[in-house]
Amino acid sequence: MVIEAKSLHKRYGGIVAVKSLDFGVEKGRCYGLVGPNGAGKTTTMKMIYCIVLPTSGSLRVFGLDVLSHPRQIKARLGVVPQENNLDPDLTTWQNLMVYARYFGLPRPLARRRCQEQLDFMDLSDRAGTPVPDLSGGMKRRLIMSRALVNDPELIILDEPTTGLDPQVRHLIWDKLLELKDRGITLLLTTHYMDEAQKLCDEIIIMDQARRVDVGSPTELIRRHLPPYVLEARAGRRLAADILGRFPEISHQESGQSLYFYGSAATDFDGILAAWPRVEHVLRPASLEDVFLKLTGREIRA
Repeated sequence: MVIEAKSLHKRYGGIVAVKSLDFGVEKGRCYGLVGPNGAGKTTTMKMIYCIVLPTSGSLRVFGLDVLSHPRQIKARLGVVPQENNLDPDLTTWQNLMVYARYFGLPRPLARRRCQEQLDFMDLSDRAGTPVPDLSGGMKRRLIMSRALVNDPELIILDEPTTGLDPQVRHLIWDKLLELKDRGITLLLTTHYMDEAQKLCDEIIIMDQARRVDVGSPTELIRRHLPPYVLEARAGRRLAADILGRFPEISHQESGQSLYFYGSAATDFDGILAAWPRVEHVLRPASLEDVFLKLTGREIRA
């Protein structure tokens, strides 16, 4: 196992951020940590890359205990944090070279690695650009380039595509899949369920500091939901009418929308016939439906 957590627990004073967490991450696969805000995802990530110390339990990375071997662990992984923490006083190239020197790479090797990562993330033409002059997408790609300079075995990505346009998101997805094909292990958090469904071999759903469930996207969907969803927009009065006439159909409510779940598309024929003008979408069940079913639809701070 690249990562192995057993009864992992983290407390900040009277606040429990992670409670009795167990999971394992195998080499060369992509794992996702998903959950509402405050579920414990980022704290778990920070314990893995040895920035936050566990309160109790066991956490091993590359077979090494995070408490006793933090330097050895950090040398073998790359980190893409949530925040943009590039040095604004330096150029793209200088940001990479300074970071490479943190790992003690000889200058010729550091230069070669930096150029390789600029090429990989399509930033070669921006090598001399000051960081403030880069677009948001370019800054995110530079942070990913920086995380790869030390040739890591494990890359930790904390919401890597938040706020990016669709073109940049898809570029980053393609690069991450290419890294996985090279045998590099990926661990990411994301609030985009389509991203998790596309990239992850296995997903750990967290809520209120605990693990709720774990499995591949396909397994989680099959385990928790029928294959079809009818998403209908209805006001409270119409929603009450629909639910009153079809109480036997599995459903959830969220604001102005109703979500009905069925084993076949024909399960919704009665609803569609009775209310033909209701705005609706009939679609396959998704990982986002599973996420909302297990963690609820209310907004978290």
